Amino acid sequence: MELLTNNVFFGIVLSLIAFEIGIFAYKKTKLPIFNPLLIAIIVVIAFLTAFNIDFKDYNQGATFINMFLGPSTVVLALPLYNQIELLKQNAIAIFIGIFCGTVVAIFSIMILSHYLGLNLSMIASLVPKSVTTPIGIAISSQLNGLVPVTVLAIILSGIIGAVIGPTICKICKVTNKIAVGISLGTASHAVGTSKALELGETEGAMSSLAIGIAGIMTVFVAPIALHVAMFFYKLLV
Repeated sequence: MELLTNNVFFGIVLSLIAFEIGIFAYKKTKLPIFNPLLIAIIVVIAFLTAFNIDFKDYNQGATFINMFLGPSTVVLALPLYNQIELLKQNAIAIFIGIFCGTVVAIFSIMILSHYLGLNLSMIASLVPKSVTTPIGIAISSQLNGLVPVTVLAIILSGIIGAVIGPTICKICKVTNKIAVGISLGTASHAVGTSKALELGETEGAMSSLAIGIAGIMTVFVAPIALHVAMFFYKLLV
């Protein structure tokens, strides 16, 4: 097994196989809970645990996948380009929607963290949960958060948003394609966008737009929100 795990391609191959299993399960069941990313995570964890493989051995190859996070996000601009006229016609409503979603995402974390008694380090780690991973990691580092916690929060928010987001839209009778796309992209970044692309090109285009705009807005709003939290934290201590 050491001969296998010491190979730099071990992590890459295992990740790809796990994701293919996730895609197969999703196509067979068509159930949102069988999200390919969620299934892949479970398969990788189960494999590493079953064969007692150290995460460092897995990550030395899997880390190369992180190199493609940025370029893969940029590729999402293609469906947006195809819907550029729709963007121009609804620009004000779209940007207001993304801004509101970003502010709610940040301050909901602040409020819940207060009632759960989380410290400032944990709050800083959770604040960027709704932005794409490269931006979230940068924000977390800037705010002195715990990057592993941030990555976990981003993954979970993405999966949960992709799984229950469309259902919530149906329950709340949100049928406008632009609104659905903006909500999925703002709340659950790239994972939500993958689901939005399944719903339609318009939803996918708006969701991909929301990823970038929400990320930029979070860069500016998150530090302000954390300073507000620190102010009230000092008052209460």
